[in-house]
Amino acid sequence: MSAQNIALIVGILLVIIFFNLIIKIYNKLVLLKNNYQKAFGNIDVILMQRADEVPDLVKVASKFMEHETAMLTNLTKLRTDFLNAKTVDEKIENSQEFSKSLKSLFAVSENYPTLLSNGNFLEIQRRVSQLEDKIADRREFFNDSVNLYNVGIQEFPNVILAKIAGYREQSLFIVLPEEKEYNGIQF
Repeated sequence: MSAQNIALIVGILLVIIFFNLIIKIYNKLVLLKNNYQKAFGNIDVILMQRADEVPDLVKVASKFMEHETAMLTNLTKLRTDFLNAKTVDEKIENSQEFSKSLKSLFAVSENYPTLLSNGNFLEIQRRVSQLEDKIADRREFFNDSVNLYNVGIQEFPNVILAKIAGYREQSLFIVLPEEKEYNGIQF
């Protein structure tokens, strides 16, 4: 075999190895992106269930809380904003505002004993609380998925192909300082 044939074979092997590496990197990036999108999709389902509780919650609460119309109107607006949100970041931001508004509503509801004794309100409050727990569980999985994705697009040589393909770092679903506050049991 001549040196020219050996050089040609080595060149072909290097090209095959290079394209194989590119394909593996690309497939890894696709897997990571789909994984974090699936993780948010799981959260999105629960966020939608929570948003679906708002009309009933507002209907029941408005009968008792005539002086709290601004709060109930804001809750309804946040639901509409959630339904119209297009990006993951918009939905995350809306979800955080939604959680704050729900906490305010439930806190203010303590001033209305007849509302707190209403079975419909208590049932809706229980369902929303369960949904909040599910959101918290799925938020952890989502953040793990986003972290793996962000690391994956920042690793070398992945970073080169990720930039070419337009992959960008994603935001974590963080816990707001208000969510960490504990004001003790209120009587």
